[in-house]
Amino acid sequence: MINKITEQASNHRHLEQRSTEELTRIINDEDKTVAFAVEKSIHQINKSIDAIFNQMKKGGRLFYIGAGTSGRLGILDASECPPTFGVDDDWVIGLISGGDKAIRKAQEFAEDDTNQAWIDLQAYAISPNDIVLGLAASGTTPYVVSGLQTARENQVPTVCITCNTNTPIAAQADYPIEVIVGPEVVTGSTRMKSGTAQKLVLNMISTTVMIKLGRVVDNRMVDMKLSNDKLVDRGTKMVMEQTKLDYKTAQKFLLKEGSVRKAIAFFNTRL
Repeated sequence: MINKITEQASNHRHLEQRSTEELTRIINDEDKTVAFAVEKSIHQINKSIDAIFNQMKKGGRLFYIGAGTSGRLGILDASECPPTFGVDDDWVIGLISGGDKAIRKAQEFAEDDTNQAWIDLQAYAISPNDIVLGLAASGTTPYVVSGLQTARENQVPTVCITCNTNTPIAAQADYPIEVIVGPEVVTGSTRMKSGTAQKLVLNMISTTVMIKLGRVVDNRMVDMKLSNDKLVDRGTKMVMEQTKLDYKTAQKFLLKEGSVRKAIAFFNTRL
């Protein structure tokens, strides 16, 4: 029997009797502790990042698998990689128990299926060149645990993010990340601090990996997709900064070449 820290009773009693001011301060005070919990796991996070980078630099893909909030966070992070870093949609892939319909509406008991994660991964022809990151605040979600176990059995490297210690998910991860945030304000509601911790770690992982893969120059998203007026304006100003062109000319170069990186490179070839 695992002693789940994520299921321990809240440190705060009689919440229904509290004022709005009291409740928001309680939640905010608890949230302040999350970044410090992540800091304690930096060494584990770094090892995971290096493992993911090594797989991806040779053409492998990163898969996130999870259920509920954890699954949705993985999908969120995966879906942000193409527009932010200009990578293909199938380079970072988020999978959730219950399928895409579970993104908006909970699919009861889908997370208890011990076969579906590997079926979902096989749909993408997963191979040992890839790497799988399992997300489960509890560390016990059958969909995720079995997914990592079967991945390892098929020589696919595995990573996990959990908010408990000595968990089944960590036992199936080559690179476990344990971020211990303690009891939630509402007992067991891991969409709160545990969800925030997972989001912070996912931000670290995907951003650092993409920087190491050359998808950021200086501190700029030079490969971002120009998918709306705001991003076109941002990209235009980045081209202006590097080329000293006026706004109209910089935007012309940007739209013609399709990215900040390509626009600057094309301009430089004309010098």
